[in-house]
Amino acid sequence: MTAEPGVRVGQDSDASVVARSWDEPEAFAVLFDRHADSVYRYAARRLGAEAAEDVMAETFTTAFQVRFRYDTALASARPWLFGITTNLIGRHKRAEARRLKALGQLPSSPPGDQADGTLADRVVDRVSAQAVSCELARALSRLPARHRDVLLLVAWADLGYEEVARALGVPVGTVRSRLHRARRKVREALGGSDPTTLREESDDE
Repeated sequence: MTAEPGVRVGQDSDASVVARSWDEPEAFAVLFDRHADSVYRYAARRLGAEAAEDVMAETFTTAFQVRFRYDTALASARPWLFGITTNLIGRHKRAEARRLKALGQLPSSPPGDQADGTLADRVVDRVSAQAVSCELARALSRLPARHRDVLLLVAWADLGYEEVARALGVPVGTVRSRLHRARRKVREALGGSDPTTLREESDDE
């Protein structure tokens, strides 16, 4: 038996926690305990640590306020939470663009120099050299926001296509189309490589 991310085998599903919070508001804290770290990491990669604190807090405040509208047929709340987070990040588009542009202008380090603290060299924790990372940051900065959202929800939040579709409120076909275009642009910018190592769903052919 495999539990959803952030949920141990035998624990109540996220949906059960949300439903319980309708009558017991304090139960919602369980959802925070399960997913706050991953929401924070996602926001920090996109906006930086300082802004990520605010985005994470607002994500769960918003989720709590609208919890009565949650579809309890959906066991995992991750797409819902990351959808809220992405909407909040959308209010900081200029800040994200400036961050990516600044990272893209950093001097390159020799291959093998795994300097911590930069956005691009931590993409899915699989980027191998800062020289490539700077180019990746530039490539990400040039993507339309709607394409970047899809790419990073898959690569950084580890959501599948259907989960991204739920998070953004768009059809799965739209997710596939935007992801395909984003990946093509990244590969073109990086000379054919794809350091994001995106998750592929077995049912998404």
